[in-house]
Amino acid sequence: MKFEAATIKDIAKALGLSTSTVSRALRDSHEISEETKKLVLKYAAQINYRPNPIALSLKEKRSRSIGVIVTEIANSFFSQAINGIESVAKERGYNVIISQSHESFEKEVQTLNYLSSRSIDGLLISVSAATKDLEHLRALHDRGFPIVFFDRIVEDIQTHKVVIENFRGAYDATMHLLQNGYRNIACITASENLSISRERIAGYVEALAHKQLKPSKSLIKYCPNGGMELAEVEQAVSQLLKLRPRPDAIFTTGDKLTTGCLRVLRARNVSIPGDIALVGFSNSDLIELMNPPLTVVRQPAFEMGEVATDLLLQLIESKRPVKDFERRILTTSLIVNESGNRK
Repeated sequence: MKFEAATIKDIAKALGLSTSTVSRALRDSHEISEETKKLVLKYAAQINYRPNPIALSLKEKRSRSIGVIVTEIANSFFSQAINGIESVAKERGYNVIISQSHESFEKEVQTLNYLSSRSIDGLLISVSAATKDLEHLRALHDRGFPIVFFDRIVEDIQTHKVVIENFRGAYDATMHLLQNGYRNIACITASENLSISRERIAGYVEALAHKQLKPSKSLIKYCPNGGMELAEVEQAVSQLLKLRPRPDAIFTTGDKLTTGCLRVLRARNVSIPGDIALVGFSNSDLIELMNPPLTVVRQPAFEMGEVATDLLLQLIESKRPVKDFERRILTTSLIVNESGNRK
């Protein structure tokens, strides 16, 4: 049997009222008596009546839905950011449609086309590692479609952007290793296309320069999929372990890269931090339960989701075209544990 949602006509027929009376009662109109309102609301609750969102969107010229594209929901950073997004959206009466690009440009384009065809009011996006061609985003933006970038941003499109202190977070992590006596520090990062990769590498290089050190290109390894595939982390670590002299520490620039590197080093029986220290970006709630507990750069992911959503809703609800855009920069924190300390 096909499910059919209850309608105003169903309520009107059951109660012997006109559809216009039921409609006004549901809107709490002053034209309808309190007794009739109570009768209508009670029956509507009994049959689980809900307003038709399509009809409402046609009336308001707004779907009250926003789209979100991230690389992977399972990534602890993005899952926390999504919680922040949903908290603000729910409070403001918006639904959230979440999609994953899995670091694929083709999937990102396909997902964006699908979401925009579903009449969402705006989009929050953290671009994939493979995204170089921006035409799919620029085409929507040029037509006035509200877009806000967060975490992995696009500089060439003028809109609101929410990021963290990528340079400072990487600088602080690398300086922690240097202050603990490590000097031959390697870096494993994501795709060179990403803004976060470039900024975090810059922070790493600046910290080394502070101690008059300059890393060789062989110490910087790129993982195009950001560690989503363990094989690329295994390859990066294997190449580093073959270097002579071997690195005495590794700095990783992303959640999956950090936990993946820990797994690979442990599988190779490399003692952490006895043989090689490990410090990296991670928002995992399990860092203190890992062996050893990890020293990590923690990002304010939930706050980032909140801020990005608030900025997007400002664009959506503005009565006039917005021409002045903000770049919000949120502060990171270094959580010090055993993995980056000299034994």
